[in-house]
Amino acid sequence: MGDARTIHKLKAKICEQAERYDDMVKEMKELVKGIGKTDTPLDEEERNLLSVAYKNVVGSRRSAWRLLSSKSQSGTSEKQEAILQKMLQQVEEEVNSLCEDVLKLLDEHLIPNFENIQAKIFFLKMKGDYYRYMIEISGEKPNRDDLVKKAENAYKDAFDIAEKELPPSSPIRLGLVLNYSVFFYEIKDCPAEACELAGKQFDAALASMDDIHDTVYKDSTLIMQLLRDNLTLWTTERDNEDDDD
Repeated sequence: MGDARTIHKLKAKICEQAERYDDMVKEMKELVKGIGKTDTPLDEEERNLLSVAYKNVVGSRRSAWRLLSSKSQSGTSEKQEAILQKMLQQVEEEVNSLCEDVLKLLDEHLIPNFENIQAKIFFLKMKGDYYRYMIEISGEKPNRDDLVKKAENAYKDAFDIAEKELPPSSPIRLGLVLNYSVFFYEIKDCPAEACELAGKQFDAALASMDDIHDTVYKDSTLIMQLLRDNLTLWTTERDNEDDDD
């Protein structure tokens, strides 16, 4: 596997530079599936390559879905609406297919074979994220509740481990908190829980900044800024709702 793994990794890096993310997914998928029981698990660079590949191919389709969905709700003609619905269906199928693809890799190849605590948290967070992306386009379909439960379980499993094993200022823990709180706010429609989680973890990270390692300082502070931005937005929205009431 060694030579093949090296080649897939090199090709994936070149695909990233050329912004050929669909090809990058193919290379990383083959890399992951080719790892045997005696091979070393994914290292940090390989984990990041896998994440970047799927994040970009799914992200572009999520953006397309939001645009098409917005147009569909803006009072189009019957003919335009038919076209939009057909395009929406195609994008939804692509998103679901890609999410199912990465979730299968996570469940069958990556989460059972994690090499350290950070890797397990990383993969469980990914699992929560891709279930969340499927939920975003699911509407009120019958499988929505099942997807929500699976996403929440993955995030909770990751968070339980992160709270015990990683310092509050760890970028891996903070990234998880960022996405977990978004899940509470946008998917569960629980703004209080979202604000509590984000606020508590932000304060804990701020209090432990003196202990943060120089190599991750920039990553941690960037995520903390995103957490603070979300908290500001969410708090403002909650206050406006209270004023309306």
